Amino acid sequence: MPASSKNGLLLAFTAFFLWAIAPIYFKEMSFVPAQEVLAHRVIWSCVLVCSLIIILKYGSALKAVVTSKRAMLGLLISTLLIGVNWGTFIWAVQNNQMLSASLGYYINPLISIMLGVIFFKEKLDPIRRLGVALCFCAVVFEVVQFGSLPWVALVLAITFGIYGLVRKKIAVDSFTGMAVETGLMLPIAALYLMQSPSPTANFFANDATTNWLLFASGPVTMVPLMCFAAAANRVNMTTLGFMQYIGPTGMFLLAVFVYDEPLSTEKFITFILIWSALGALIFDSVRRLRKSRRTPMHPVEPV
Repeated sequence: MPASSKNGLLLAFTAFFLWAIAPIYFKEMSFVPAQEVLAHRVIWSCVLVCSLIIILKYGSALKAVVTSKRAMLGLLISTLLIGVNWGTFIWAVQNNQMLSASLGYYINPLISIMLGVIFFKEKLDPIRRLGVALCFCAVVFEVVQFGSLPWVALVLAITFGIYGLVRKKIAVDSFTGMAVETGLMLPIAALYLMQSPSPTANFFANDATTNWLLFASGPVTMVPLMCFAAAANRVNMTTLGFMQYIGPTGMFLLAVFVYDEPLSTEKFITFILIWSALGALIFDSVRRLRKSRRTPMHPVEPV
């Protein structure tokens, strides 16, 4: 395996592993209101990503995006989506809903498939239809058993799925896009902290430990994103697709074995349905990959 591929795999694993254990940080920040953690996440992510823009000399790319009405409209939509996603995730972790968050990120690839059918007219083969059907069955099962929609899982899955769709449409790189998104949210985050009655909202009145923990929301957000962006240039998308399940699997294990969230039989059946759907997708991806490798490359006939 080429050195670049090995480095890419290591970077990809690092990104997904950090996303998998990120709930530990947000759980430790439960003494701070979720919306306040979100505000700090926006502020310190913005500071870090703007620093990276300067260091990596992405200034011209940022200028091109800011001066494009189409790109800014798309990023305005993606900002709203990622803000809702981040806020919902932080709230879920702090309120013992980590299993629901895990379920949401398991569902996300299936949501992406459905969005591909709707917006890109992609065709579903029988295996992918089975995956989508099992996902639908899992949601219906939750409604029947618990009497309500699994809203945390659906909000996380749908917002992140549409976020990916919007970002794909406008084709803006990760760092530039994140700089604009956090920049758009920055005034709202700062205004919230200035008027919040929370005792931890005043950065200057906090002890050093609390302030360092609040600042850490920036690296917690940006470091895995940096690793993922670097990995995307070295690892094929099929491999990244397989590795994305590290994140929700880590959340599931943390929820059950570290934070003792109750895993009822009914909830476990929901996960089994989703895991079956994802198993079908993985089988289909492996089958397609093997088929593409067996297909001989035909030489181009001279004109």
